[in-house]
Amino acid sequence: MRPKRVFDREFKLQVVRQLVQGEKGFAQLCREHSLSASLLRRWKEQYEAQGENAWLNEVSTMYVERDAQARIAALEAALGRAHLEIDFLRHCLKTLEKGGSKSNKHGS
Repeated sequence: MRPKRVFDREFKLQVVRQLVQGEKGFAQLCREHSLSASLLRRWKEQYEAQGENAWLNEVSTMYVERDAQARIAALEAALGRAHLEIDFLRHCLKTLEKGGSKSNKHGS
């Protein structure tokens, strides 16, 4: 299976406008953009029902999802760094508990 594609509002408007204005045919648009006929049909119906206001509510949702995914990735990276720091500090504590490094035992 290929991953689900996400189409932004401007792309949908561009494709449907070409269809409605007769610039390109239904099958041609499906082929050019690898769209299913049912998807393009649904877009056309939404455009006919809402006109230029179609898909306005999807814009904010799409950006919120992207922002959330970016935030999750940043938090996962920070968590990974924190685990590395914890492991390093644990190692340092074990070394200090054993009496420090060898150079401190023989030197100073």
